[in-house]
Amino acid sequence: MKAIAQDRYGSPDVLELRDVDTPVPADGEVLVRVHAVSVNAYDWHLMRGHPYLARLSFGARRPKTPIRGRDFAGRVEAVGENVKRLRPGDEVFGEADGAFAEYVSAPQDAVDRKPANLSFEQAAALPLAGNTALMGLRDLGRVREGQRVLVNGASGGVGTFAVQMAKAYGADVTGVCSTRNVELVESLGADRVIDYTQEDFTRDGQRYDVVFDLVANRSLRDLRRALTPTGTLLLSGGGVSDGGSLLGPVRLTLKGQALSRFVGQRLLSFFAQPSAEKLTALRELVESGQVTPVIDRTYGSLGETPEAIRYLEVEHARAKVVVTV
Repeated sequence: MKAIAQDRYGSPDVLELRDVDTPVPADGEVLVRVHAVSVNAYDWHLMRGHPYLARLSFGARRPKTPIRGRDFAGRVEAVGENVKRLRPGDEVFGEADGAFAEYVSAPQDAVDRKPANLSFEQAAALPLAGNTALMGLRDLGRVREGQRVLVNGASGGVGTFAVQMAKAYGADVTGVCSTRNVELVESLGADRVIDYTQEDFTRDGQRYDVVFDLVANRSLRDLRRALTPTGTLLLSGGGVSDGGSLLGPVRLTLKGQALSRFVGQRLLSFFAQPSAEKLTALRELVESGQVTPVIDRTYGSLGETPEAIRYLEVEHARAKVVVTV
């Protein structure tokens, strides 16, 4: 099969379209014929090996696993032993390393049936970003009707989902973005949109029950100023511009963890992992019409994946960037 792989850290130039062995599903895994994938800041960070501290898990000198990619949508080709939920022919979406390929093998608990009202391209945009928004707002933020929620980075991959989910949970939602993205965030249902080039949300006197920071470009003091005394700060930043230091956006999360035990506010950092329950919850939100993936740009072949990542890195893509496989 064809796959996008790399042997060293670096720019998108290190990514190559190669012939590799088709994976064989192990016990509890499904083999998926990939129809579409999406790119994430996660892919960029792993490609670059940034922040450098992450190489302790990625691989010190080169990536431990050469095939890139995380999000996918496609059809089940085969199943391993003890797979009960899925069968060959099912249209699915999910999350697993090695997704930038014609086939990917994934644990059955990281795969679910594709939302019936989405194309493969739309479904591929959903897993990692959708999981992050769901875990942040539902599981950690515990957002409920009547609360005030601010999403910093509302036009990004996670942010576009977070705005819609917070509205679905009944919150009053403020989105923060650049001038060119104000109309997009308004269209997602935000009650208020702040153009950060014109206004500083940490100094306008407004206080929020939940602040979901997806940018990691403000200090912990600034972000806490925007919270109520018992509010929740969700730290899941790490855009493509944050990776060039030893710690990158991890600095902010470490500070939040250290401070949280001494203040009344909840300062939480996390990295979302897929699960069958969360993927099902995402599917139900989409099929009910409460959440719709937003796609900035679609590339037409697997070989264009390096250009898709370059676009994400250089052009500050809004919402999701997708590749048709």
